[in-house]
Amino acid sequence: MHVIFVEPRFPSYQRQFVRALHDVGARVTGIGERPVEALGDELRGWLDGYEQVRSVVDEDAMVDAVRRVQRRGWVDRLECTVEAHILPVAKVREACTIPGTSVRTAFLCRDKPAMKDALRAAGVPTARSAGVEDVEAALRFAKEVGYPLIVKPRAAAGASGTVRVDDDAALAQALAAAAVGRGGSVALEEFIEGHEGFYDTLSIDGTVAHEFVSHYFPGVLEAMRTRWISPQIVVTNRLGASGYEELRAMGQTVIRALGIGTSATHMEWFFGPRGLKFSEIGCRPPGVGVWDLYCAANDFDLYREWAHAIVHGRPSQRPSRAWSAGMIALRPDRDGRIVGYEGVEEVYRRYGNRILDAHFPPPGTPTQPVEAGYMANAWMRVRHPDFDGCRALMDDISHTVRVHAG
Repeated sequence: MHVIFVEPRFPSYQRQFVRALHDVGARVTGIGERPVEALGDELRGWLDGYEQVRSVVDEDAMVDAVRRVQRRGWVDRLECTVEAHILPVAKVREACTIPGTSVRTAFLCRDKPAMKDALRAAGVPTARSAGVEDVEAALRFAKEVGYPLIVKPRAAAGASGTVRVDDDAALAQALAAAAVGRGGSVALEEFIEGHEGFYDTLSIDGTVAHEFVSHYFPGVLEAMRTRWISPQIVVTNRLGASGYEELRAMGQTVIRALGIGTSATHMEWFFGPRGLKFSEIGCRPPGVGVWDLYCAANDFDLYREWAHAIVHGRPSQRPSRAWSAGMIALRPDRDGRIVGYEGVEEVYRRYGNRILDAHFPPPGTPTQPVEAGYMANAWMRVRHPDFDGCRALMDDISHTVRVHAG
């Protein structure tokens, strides 16, 4: 099978998808924005060919590049795994008549109001929402639904650009910042109270082949706005426990309703006083290295499983579910430059055999703002055979390690 893979070099984990395709026997051509010399010997060794384009979201340039590859031989698949690439690549896929995620599916997984409309029609429980382009429509929605509300870009990933508003004045400020009424458009959503997590899958022909459940502590919006919190993402190994059946069933319904075929998916959910509620889905793997946690928690290579699904149409391994695994973001105490750390040696003495890896930028490194995400500054990844044990370990790390900036 000949697979074109979009942007094989950046972000850094992209090379793992190329490596996995090569490992399962695919012939891989890359399309990316960097010159071929920037790929490095190892990555170039996994590629059968490479095309450089100005931008991988420039659909005309991408169509030209794909057709150059097609003139050299048959292309079976055109694949990408980055959120911003999903819809443009689907349009290129359609223009070049290559099988894979459709434009309709890519659009529904990108545009949040359209996504929720489609899923409500399929009976999936979700927050009330609307796409608005003028202030009057936003105020009508607020009056109908009531505060608090969530204002977010129609097609953002994670909590980027997302704010909670509690009254008309805050709503007006958020709308003005998004240029609503001046050509801008946002998604407005009912605020859902509850615990937040995500359900990730590798689906083959619309059926879940591998599935994983992770939890946020605390929720993303709070985590991305509050400096003193060391937020956690924790992968559970208790998928057979009561309470997850409803989530797994909802996930399969979402995948079928949106027409997702053979693809990774990343679905956010809430569970609270009004039960389980769908939040949003991406037709791609999660970010911030979460697939590396799944690999470590399950003693298998999920990147290879993805490649096996693309190339051979079936899974090849079973996840062990032997471990719970997690990542903890460690924030500098202020903006500036890293001065130093305390408590790091202590947590290695306590938990060295539980620590998977860590990142501590050297002193002098400029800090990144809290809202830059879970891997923006220092972080650690761990695993433990028990979910509660993993959480306790991570809590202890958050109370022990300090990141000092000045």
